[in-house]
Amino acid sequence: MPATVVVGTQWGDEGKGKFTDLVAKEMQLVVRYQGGHNAGHTLVVDGETFALQLVPSGILYDHITPVIGNGVVVDPRVLIAEMDTLAAKGVDTSRLRVSGNAHLILPYHQEIDKVSERYLGRNKIGTTKRGIGPAYADKAARVGLRVQDLLDPKIFTEKLQVVLKEKNALLAKVYNQLPVDLDSILAEYLDVCRPRIEPLIADTVNLVHDALEAGQQVLLEGAQATFLDLDHGTYPYVTSSNPVAGGACVGAGIGPRHIDRVIGIAKAYVTRVGAGPFPTELFDEIGDHLVDVGHEYGTNTGRRRRTGWFDAVMLRHAVRLNSLSEVALTKLDVLDDLDTVKVCVAYELDGERFTHLPYHQSVVHKVTPIYEELPGWKTDLSGITERKDLPRQAEDYIAFLEAQLGVPIGLVGVGPGREQFLHFAA
Repeated sequence: MPATVVVGTQWGDEGKGKFTDLVAKEMQLVVRYQGGHNAGHTLVVDGETFALQLVPSGILYDHITPVIGNGVVVDPRVLIAEMDTLAAKGVDTSRLRVSGNAHLILPYHQEIDKVSERYLGRNKIGTTKRGIGPAYADKAARVGLRVQDLLDPKIFTEKLQVVLKEKNALLAKVYNQLPVDLDSILAEYLDVCRPRIEPLIADTVNLVHDALEAGQQVLLEGAQATFLDLDHGTYPYVTSSNPVAGGACVGAGIGPRHIDRVIGIAKAYVTRVGAGPFPTELFDEIGDHLVDVGHEYGTNTGRRRRTGWFDAVMLRHAVRLNSLSEVALTKLDVLDDLDTVKVCVAYELDGERFTHLPYHQSVVHKVTPIYEELPGWKTDLSGITERKDLPRQAEDYIAFLEAQLGVPIGLVGVGPGREQFLHFAA
């Protein structure tokens, strides 16, 4: 049975959690394939809010095996805390499986993340300071510790001793920081975390392939989004992994022939957190309105998000990068009170018009967005569950986006609740 990928198409915070949860009910496995606990997603089920960071969205369905794949970086302390929070709400986390090849985030990764960002000053990237980037850097440098190392305390200790010598020298001599204590890490990771994590560690590559070969449905869930991708995003204001659909193959351990559906999640407007170019960014009362009505504050960090109009130039590029088969549009209801809504259909710079994303970063920083303005619907959409009940203006807006992107919009979100959506595609 082929697999399905769900990927963010903007700068994250598109509402992937809700639609992943919605698609997940048809699945038997939900696999998180990259990122770490810098990616929060929120689900509202029967009025109760679940804020997840590492645990895949499928955890809320009893029939699903949630899998943290090899492409994820894992802070076991955060994972355990998240599992305990879920358990307190009556959610069974014993079905969770964690790849033995996933890399560990350790305390020195977080220390390095914090001080290096501070030293960058006004050139800082806007990292969440959770150690994600330094953990991926160690993975690439082949000095990282993996989840499977927890199963062998002797190996874990030996590897940690070697790498900590280098990290403490860096912290002390470059950043003038206190060293990280070896014994405290060993006590926390081996004595406290290991007993909780060990029953969950698995060969997740074989787990996924066994499911596919048995004809089961597998969902591959990305964190962050297309334009935070290390290779294809607005570098260097990106994450340290590959959220694009192609990253699902590496991060879950399957080949591209196993994937036949790629769902791109897009917000009905655009937001981003941290620094970096943002052609359609709004600095007026409409931007404030989108923040207030859309509750545009980070799930993990609480940081206010930057807001702007829907950018079809970005989305066309996301369609190409991910081979999107369809788009799910979220937060359409946030636009309910606006008299008109705008869509960026192209960029302009020095008389040149761009309908696809310019490859040169300096150009992206300087472009002026070219907008099409459409009438608003001035109607509360939050209770609508069928396309036929949409106001004509809202239907026209969605149809206009479809025409701009060249792929169908299948699902439309009209509120945060699990059931607040409608099918738009014919």
